[in-house]
Amino acid sequence: MEIDLFHLAAVITIFALVYRHLTKNNDYFHDKPIPSLAVKPGIGSTGSLMFKLCSFSDYIKSIYDKFPSVKVFGLFDTTMPFFVIRDPELIKQIAVKDFDHFVDHRTIMGNDDSGDSPRLFGNSLFSMNGQRWRDMRATLSPAFTGSKMRQMFQLMVDCCETMVRYYDRDVGNHGGSMEIEVKDMLSRVGIDVIASCAFGLKVDSFKEQENEFLKQGRKMVNFGRIGLVFKMMAIRMFPKLLGGLGIDIIDKDQTEYFTKLIKDTVKARESQGVVRNDMIDLLLQAKKGELKHHQEKEEQEGFATVQESDLGKGSVVKPMTENEMIAQCFIFFIAGFDSVSTSVMFAIYELVRNPEVQDKLCVEVLNTRKSLNGKPLTYDALQKMEYLDMVISETLRMWAPAPAIDRLCVRDYELDDGEGLKFTIEKGTCVWFPVHGIHLDPKYFPEPEKFDPERFSDENKQNIVSGTYLPFGVGPRNCIGSRFALMEVKAILYHMLLKFSFVKNENTQIPLVLRKGFTNMGTEKPIYVQLVKRN
Repeated sequence: MEIDLFHLAAVITIFALVYRHLTKNNDYFHDKPIPSLAVKPGIGSTGSLMFKLCSFSDYIKSIYDKFPSVKVFGLFDTTMPFFVIRDPELIKQIAVKDFDHFVDHRTIMGNDDSGDSPRLFGNSLFSMNGQRWRDMRATLSPAFTGSKMRQMFQLMVDCCETMVRYYDRDVGNHGGSMEIEVKDMLSRVGIDVIASCAFGLKVDSFKEQENEFLKQGRKMVNFGRIGLVFKMMAIRMFPKLLGGLGIDIIDKDQTEYFTKLIKDTVKARESQGVVRNDMIDLLLQAKKGELKHHQEKEEQEGFATVQESDLGKGSVVKPMTENEMIAQCFIFFIAGFDSVSTSVMFAIYELVRNPEVQDKLCVEVLNTRKSLNGKPLTYDALQKMEYLDMVISETLRMWAPAPAIDRLCVRDYELDDGEGLKFTIEKGTCVWFPVHGIHLDPKYFPEPEKFDPERFSDENKQNIVSGTYLPFGVGPRNCIGSRFALMEVKAILYHMLLKFSFVKNENTQIPLVLRKGFTNMGTEKPIYVQLVKRN
């Protein structure tokens, strides 16, 4: 009996300690002059996401609309207090002007400042903090300039032409029209582009339908799998503990596969002296400290492209470790394979839903081909396609790759809007910029549910309020690969629209239902459309 009582007391004590840990900050917002969402022990204010009752985009839109007249409100993501910043001016103030207070992302897997850890996600630029992030950003940013994209562009065109040849033959065999599953098509060309531009591999995922690179890639970006969901919940509650145990969000099999792949590629490059002007070449230069920023002439770029800050253009003397280089290849793979293909998927969905937009875009595509006089698409010709850029800009407004952007407060910050709102954001708390909510706010974008590329015409884009269009983030910690992503999205659409039209059929899901939970952007069900060959 005494033993049973002892065990009971021990269990009660453990539960009490855990409960205390999960609820100790629940009254955090009570002394702040801002409203806040209700909080539940261990779940915080994000239970509907944890239990997959809504998509991340829908969640952000719903909480954004909950407090229409305020600039800031509070919530909890599990045990972490978040300040949701609704006001564009405050977003710019926090993300740009006072960036030194908000340098980092929220810690996902602890930190390894040495760079010796084999964890792919933990060593990536996205996960790095403080000075280590500053050094890596400055090291990598010269690899993502317009001139470097130009050098890589032909590799991308080759992959797109391979895709078009495959469907030209396949659609022809089906009488000029066939149903396709859009994300499957885009995953295949996306994996081929990344294999070529990042890893120096020649992969044809249309010919080799089940190649190992594609299989491993799909496993890696399956962020909705059950095991990962529980792992992410545990990470949010006990980030230091799981980080200390060396746990990464990427499974061991995929880590080993990609690590070996990159090491073998680097070894072959160095031993054979191969130069391809791809991401591996650029990272090898960066690893040796040979990649530097050079003054480049101003070029016409996509409206959504984010500019590198002075911080990213600084000089760095700290060398990149092998594990750090492998991790940057990995994060480039994740972004290029999943995020880019998802953005093209949403663009095709909108072209199917708005055939008049597709017709107008096709005219520009055909005129561009005519101007090339039979030559392949060039980087310069792509940059001159104004309506294509308008279509992509509007797609990214309605279907932002990141529905919200987080920043971790690294030292106490006195928020002052100059109009009477003043309080402290304490070190260790986070802020959210609710991108999807802002992008669908009629105050900034009239008729926000309407797909209207004309918002981004030369006449209209000057009316877009600064700080309200954030598809690739904001401030020095914006997306380093925006040029590459836009280049790929546009190249894929150009090549497909040269030969085909995308048409709605009986299996096309309208409206879309987004994937639920804390997961990457995507749809609950596949998108099917009819691919029709042009005369």
